[in-house]
Amino acid sequence: MSFITTYCSHCFTRNRLPEEKVDSNAKCGRCKSGLFATTPVNGQEQQFDTLIQSDIPVVVDFWASWCGPCLQFSPVFQQVASGLEPRLRFVKVDTEQQAAIAARYAIRSIPTLMVFKQGKMLAQRSGSLPPSLFKEWLHSFI
Repeated sequence: MSFITTYCSHCFTRNRLPEEKVDSNAKCGRCKSGLFATTPVNGQEQQFDTLIQSDIPVVVDFWASWCGPCLQFSPVFQQVASGLEPRLRFVKVDTEQQAAIAARYAIRSIPTLMVFKQGKMLAQRSGSLPPSLFKEWLHSFI
């Protein structure tokens, strides 16, 4: 039997579960809430490393409230996240409120998308995408 480790969308506790139990019914061992959410998690400095350590790839959207393309892309990110979670995890990082995370990854343009797995960055892409291209890009990480 093979196991994966991922975070709880509610309390951010790391959970280890059998691969065949990775579905929308999985519960957190600590808070007993559903492990997977239909909305992206708001990434904050104190739990960001926990989030990206997941064995399930984590898609991070670096954005800002004053950025027009970011606001345009936000519903696309939300829509795709609700369709692909738990095969992928989704996190949004506000670069204004979480400047340390943005600096750590040298975010120079927004929106910037990054995909992490087990703490390692697998891919990076800047700019807004339509839903079909966004899904196509993400399918290589599933």
